[in-house]
Amino acid sequence: MSETGKPISRIDGRLKVTGKATYAAEFNQPNMAYAFPVRATIAKGLIASIDDAAAKKEPGVLSVISYKNALRLKPMDMQAQMKAGAAFVGENLLPLQENKVHYLGQFIAVVVAETYEQARTAAYKLKIRYTEEKAATDLKTELPNAKKPKMFMGEEAQVNEGKTAAPLAASAHQVNHSYSTPTEHHHPMEPHATIAVWDGSKKLTLYDATQGVGITSAIAAYFLGLQPENVRVVAPYVGGGFGSKGLWLHTLLVAIAAKAVSRPVKLALTRQMMQTNVGHRAATIQRVALGTDTAGKLSALRHHTDSYNNLTNFFEPSGKQSLVLYQAPIREVTYNVTTLNRGTPTFMRAPGETPGTFALESAMDEMAYELKMDPVEFRIANHTAKDPMKGHDFSSDFLVDCYRIGAERFGWSARSMEPGRQRKGKYLIGYGMATATYPGGRSAASVKVTLTANGDVTVQTASIDIGTGTYTVLAQTVADALGVPVDRIDVKIGDSSLPAAPLAGGSQTTASIHPAAMEACVLLRKELAALAIADPSSKLNGRRLEEISYTNGKLVITGDEKKSDDYADIMKRAKRTEIEVCATTQPVSGPGMTVPSALCTPRETPPEQNSDIKQYAFHSFGAQFAEVWVDQDFGTIRVKRFTSVQDVGRIMNEKTARSQIIGGVIFGIGAALMESTEYDKRWGNPVTRTLADYHVPVNLDVPPIDVHFIGKPDPHISPIGARGIGEIGITGVSAAIANAVFNATGKRLRDLPLTPDKLL
Repeated sequence: MSETGKPISRIDGRLKVTGKATYAAEFNQPNMAYAFPVRATIAKGLIASIDDAAAKKEPGVLSVISYKNALRLKPMDMQAQMKAGAAFVGENLLPLQENKVHYLGQFIAVVVAETYEQARTAAYKLKIRYTEEKAATDLKTELPNAKKPKMFMGEEAQVNEGKTAAPLAASAHQVNHSYSTPTEHHHPMEPHATIAVWDGSKKLTLYDATQGVGITSAIAAYFLGLQPENVRVVAPYVGGGFGSKGLWLHTLLVAIAAKAVSRPVKLALTRQMMQTNVGHRAATIQRVALGTDTAGKLSALRHHTDSYNNLTNFFEPSGKQSLVLYQAPIREVTYNVTTLNRGTPTFMRAPGETPGTFALESAMDEMAYELKMDPVEFRIANHTAKDPMKGHDFSSDFLVDCYRIGAERFGWSARSMEPGRQRKGKYLIGYGMATATYPGGRSAASVKVTLTANGDVTVQTASIDIGTGTYTVLAQTVADALGVPVDRIDVKIGDSSLPAAPLAGGSQTTASIHPAAMEACVLLRKELAALAIADPSSKLNGRRLEEISYTNGKLVITGDEKKSDDYADIMKRAKRTEIEVCATTQPVSGPGMTVPSALCTPRETPPEQNSDIKQYAFHSFGAQFAEVWVDQDFGTIRVKRFTSVQDVGRIMNEKTARSQIIGGVIFGIGAALMESTEYDKRWGNPVTRTLADYHVPVNLDVPPIDVHFIGKPDPHISPIGARGIGEIGITGVSAAIANAVFNATGKRLRDLPLTPDKLL
């Protein structure tokens, strides 16, 4: 593979920096109208009346739509939705179908007008009267009403409940502490936006900022009662998502509005709506208990999480990594989940592992200090090469290498065991580290590859590039699989009419679509070879398929490159202007998160590339190292440098991969030091309403970040050996920083974010 792994710059980069990349809100249509949603101003209750007389009199207003006159949607039916691939929705609440209010900010009406300004102005003229009910707005207050969920994403939620009490009590050493993480919001640079265009009453096109065109199409088709093939979703470029885009039903709101006025309609959410209507990471209160013997071997691990949800079965699964990391004879992971009248929580970059590694890895650091062991050596002493719950080997295991290499690159040996020993002037200096982990997922995917007689190649799949480099890395894979230059390859993605692919989430895109792309190229080469073998004018005439290989845009006899035939010549003699093939690959364990659709040429996965969980456990691992400087006068914390070493299988593009880890680390710095969505407990409304209130890292907050990849292919997840990297970079970061703060100051902070008031 000559192109794979190279640090090639993103082929879509120039389009983005010159403003030529078209995002969802920029697909303006002729005669387009604008929608502006009206949000509930109470957290719980009923809409008693809606007076829209004043709004309708406003200039340019075309329609005011509420539960009274909205198009009726197909009701929620989980089994039917699963069959249609439409079960994976952000919240179980269809827009404008009832007068019940579940949270402050809920969409309860929509105004459609000639311009955005007219729609927004008229929206504030609606007079809405409520019958208000007492709302649940605070996690700690509502915990007595919490329930224990039985399942999470098909797995048992309560694991070994109560079984660690005796082993912990009998342990020679114990730590048992509570850790908390706040509500956080995704805040991608591009807010959610949708343009709906009806073609008659049975066909719909949605230009939508989504992480999954296939799943967005399936959701719209199901609830609007349309044939799946008659709903097209287009999203060639997406300005970030982090888990928030693609499952929310404002797309149906726009479709309802467009149908009501018989015109294309655009809806673009405001930054304030991004706080209430498209999900967030729920706050957690976690309690972690560890027990060890006198030698520092874990005897028991317990991880309990209190959290909340609303209008969904999803909750923050903060115990996930505690079922994967470390060797302990018994481990217990449990949850209590209550209901709050807040916008619905959802997946946010490394859901579960992000807050979960903060708690677990802080507790591991606390235990290492209790034992007077080096935190790196303590983790190595308790490392496991098998999935602790299932007993399966990990598909690849280089976590100990991550620890060793990270410690060497970071200069960990200079760390003092006792806190407060390093300083420079008024700054206390500390070193901290933590483990990173995230599952290695893979779903079914289809890819179409077309070769033209002039040597150009087109690659098509309904995947998405949310800024991760999918366009570029897919071109590199196909370039190697066909032996053609990257600049001759045109990648087309972000369109549900293309061959099916999973949504861009769960760090699965690379592991899913690239095996299909490679298989499509294999099929294409076979078709070319068949033409050459049958052609008396070809130097390959009469040879066996097994004798033929490829290089630099031609087929050759293996070991004798003088006997070759250019792709273009083969096609020209066969009077073929193009050759088009489409392949589908899927893990043995099933189709995963791909929306059901017609498959291309299926490929049976060989046993040695088996991703069946009955044989292997698929996880990525890493080690995070942080140096912090703490101002002893003001309590401010600065991360001065950071090292991240990752085992994520084969690296498909060293530049885009490094960028993903850097982005994850910056995300983790924000979670550690500043990010928090604050709510007014009286009304249930977020008071951090904009990016002026909700703090995220800026240039001066970000230190030099040293990224290193182990780079060894995973021999089992797929033929390419790569696992996803979009999410693992954030895991363990906040714990590494918190542990460094303890090493600097001797003060253990267990509640994020680590703000100066908690130190002083």
